[in-house]
Amino acid sequence: MSGQKRSKHTLRAYSAQAASAVLAGAIAFGGAGAAFADTAAAPTTTSAATTQTAAAAGSIFSDVKTGFWAEKHIYKLASQGIVVGNNGLFRPGDSVTQQEAVLMALRFMKLHNNADTTTDVVLPSNFQVNNYYKPYVVLAFQSGLLDKTVEMAADNLKTSWGERKASREWVAELLIRALGKSSEAAAAASEPTGFADDAKVSANKRGYINAAVDLGLANGLDGNRFDPQGAVTRAQLATFFSRAEAHNSLQYDNTVSGTVSALKDGKLTLYSNGTNATYNLSASTAYFTSASEARIGLNDIQPYTKVTVIGATYNAVYVELTSPVQQIETAEGTFAKVTPGVIWVDSPTGYDQYGYDENTVFVDVNDAVINASAVTAGSKIKLTRETYSGSRKVVKLQVTSGIVNKTAAGTIQSVDIAGKKITFKNTAGTVETFSWEDGSTLFSSQSAVLQPADLKTNSAVKYTVKNNILTAVEVTSAAERTVSGYIMELTGSTIVYKKSDGTREVKLLAASPAIVIPNVTSPAAADLIADATGGDNVQLTLNSSDQVTRIEVTSRQIEQYSGATVVAYNAKTQLLTFTDSSSKAHVVQLNASTKLAYDGVTAPTLAGIAARLIEGRKVDVNAVGDRALSVESTTKYSGTLASVNATTRTLVLKLANGQSLTLPYPQSIDYFGRASATIADVAINSQVTAVLSGSQDVISVLRVQSGVQLEITTLNSTANKLGVKWSGGTSELYTLTVPMTNEAGQNITISDLKVGGFINVKFDGSTPVSIQSVKLSSGQVAAVDAAAGTLTVKDYTGTSQTFTAGSGVRVVRDGVTTTSLGNVTTADRVEVRKDSDGVVLIRVLTQLSKVFSRADAATNELQVKRTTLNDVYRYTLAPNVYIHQGDTTLSVQSLKENDNIIMYFNNDVVVEIVKQ
Repeated sequence: MSGQKRSKHTLRAYSAQAASAVLAGAIAFGGAGAAFADTAAAPTTTSAATTQTAAAAGSIFSDVKTGFWAEKHIYKLASQGIVVGNNGLFRPGDSVTQQEAVLMALRFMKLHNNADTTTDVVLPSNFQVNNYYKPYVVLAFQSGLLDKTVEMAADNLKTSWGERKASREWVAELLIRALGKSSEAAAAASEPTGFADDAKVSANKRGYINAAVDLGLANGLDGNRFDPQGAVTRAQLATFFSRAEAHNSLQYDNTVSGTVSALKDGKLTLYSNGTNATYNLSASTAYFTSASEARIGLNDIQPYTKVTVIGATYNAVYVELTSPVQQIETAEGTFAKVTPGVIWVDSPTGYDQYGYDENTVFVDVNDAVINASAVTAGSKIKLTRETYSGSRKVVKLQVTSGIVNKTAAGTIQSVDIAGKKITFKNTAGTVETFSWEDGSTLFSSQSAVLQPADLKTNSAVKYTVKNNILTAVEVTSAAERTVSGYIMELTGSTIVYKKSDGTREVKLLAASPAIVIPNVTSPAAADLIADATGGDNVQLTLNSSDQVTRIEVTSRQIEQYSGATVVAYNAKTQLLTFTDSSSKAHVVQLNASTKLAYDGVTAPTLAGIAARLIEGRKVDVNAVGDRALSVESTTKYSGTLASVNATTRTLVLKLANGQSLTLPYPQSIDYFGRASATIADVAINSQVTAVLSGSQDVISVLRVQSGVQLEITTLNSTANKLGVKWSGGTSELYTLTVPMTNEAGQNITISDLKVGGFINVKFDGSTPVSIQSVKLSSGQVAAVDAAAGTLTVKDYTGTSQTFTAGSGVRVVRDGVTTTSLGNVTTADRVEVRKDSDGVVLIRVLTQLSKVFSRADAATNELQVKRTTLNDVYRYTLAPNVYIHQGDTTLSVQSLKENDNIIMYFNNDVVVEIVKQ
């Protein structure tokens, strides 16, 4: 017996020393995670994305952040009701009093409901306990959790017993008694603990410390110390009891262990004790594993693994993976047929029968889901059966080789034109590749014929496979997607929004996302309203990288008052009284978070604006209820010109919020391309900005917003200047601060533009606010359908593009403009672009029939034979001039003297030569 004790002592001492070496700074009852207690408490800088991850992952207590060393144990016990917080806080670093520890231990033992809280409890006067805890302390004595002789000893009553901080050795005894392991403690009471400070351990606690170490619940501190009189924190005590659950057999409320029988559509089905129960999973569900302290994700939990689920009313709050081993077995064979509830597999003696149900998944060789009817007789299959319920039901049938016939949905991953293969990622996440045969027709969602080269990666598609060959691919949507909600926070790189279901999400902003606000011309991010309760309702467009490329305001929750008139401002109460354009009075409260702007002040303050909020002053106010989001001194009005009255020399401006303002004529008009514009030049319904004078009673200038398509005449990338022309004249644009995009909305630089190209420019007055390059397509008309309003052009690289004349069409041939596609034929070569209003512009290229003479490589010119002395006979060739005879591409050197040729010109440059 003594030898056995020595062996235990040696093992315990080694454990303590190992903990000392590895877990420097660890707490006695917190295990390895406690080593990070100081780090977790240190101030850190947390990004918006990280904060959102923590919130989305299930933050029960706001002061227990993701990654905190005791997070798992706190959340587990909180979900079971063993530990509780206060006002959303857990206070993990606070010391635990003895009376608090007793109540937690009783909850751990499921005895706390036995306490008589209806009768006054009388304890010895020198045994001081808070009134709330008295019934529980009495129950602790009655249940043997506390030793009355020890706890009420005279030396133990010199201070308040209940409010005394629980020491490490005292908690060790409490936990061992709660586990019913007092006999183990008694057996080890005479053995030293093996810690360097063993002499400081109270004699009557030594056995309990030894038992806690033997059970793996207690470890040592730095220097192989136990620190028996050290105080225990709330986080440490939660960890202590959480780990102790492995050593008792109690069934806690709302806690069920079993095997995951299904995991899909935000629900987890748990098989336990012969029945299935389905739990809802949400963004607040926390996931952990029994083998680690760190969080895991839902994707780390697989069907048919063992878990413990905690949650009332079938809503999972806490899920712990207890065994990652899937409870399944597999069998292989040759498929014969399937009948309701039975899969028939060939065997030497006939057929083997395997049961299945509506939850059984059938997949092909690429693991893509198919219908049971799509499995053909003779296919090799692998059956996966569960082993946890006793019925050994088939949960999955996979075709390992055989004929694939199916229709599926997914996204395009890649297109191999040379190999005639397309790789898809189906909706189940499986990547699969199929081939197509020559002559296959691939359709878009609008039933327009596409070539394989037109299929783009990340596009959503529906595809059909027959006998392992692709027969159709239908594009159902582009690679982008949209989400909706209202803006809570907006930074230079992220947007936080709340969805209709109440959940918050954080998305990264793409570079220069497009901003769309109804009735606001050239809106910027600064025009968006972000607020915890009253932010703009928006639709966000996300690219394939889940970044926001477009923010469109669908409605505004705020009240907007433009050009409101101040009645009074009380600097003490910070209440602002004003009247709107209808003379209706309003009162709003300003505070430190109210956005202020006045007189160009860099860092405006409430004190600074107070002197400017005098009676009669015009201000712009945005408010949610009676809370002012922003107050700005009115400097301009932006909106739509609704009407002009020449008699009264006034104009009516309709603002974006629906307000109508009557204003005097402006002193001047700023309108691009119109040097001496008057109010008569501004069309009704034009978007304008009325800039006010310092006195706010005069419009100093009316800036007219306009969109113009311009042709580039000069380009200076060093100076960031573009020379442009239009039918009304020429100008020069400075582009350094102007955002520039191509037709697809991607950012470009001035170096991406070229002389002779076109740009769509949006102006605020005469100042450009955005530039978009215009795509030019040149080539032969491949098809034209005047009735349908479509034109297909095959360019000189062989790529075809179809244009739809939805906004109208203009055809220019030999200087004459018409408005019908019927004036274009398949014999024509054309240059196609869209103007600033989306109208399709088709310029039919000039053609000449000539007799070839020679080509001059030095000057990049072609010479033809003259019929008269006055004929032009030298022509400049485009660098990539397309020379061909039928479908055969030729080089300029292959042309021979006296060859009959047809030349096609774009801006006097030969772009195509057809040898006759």
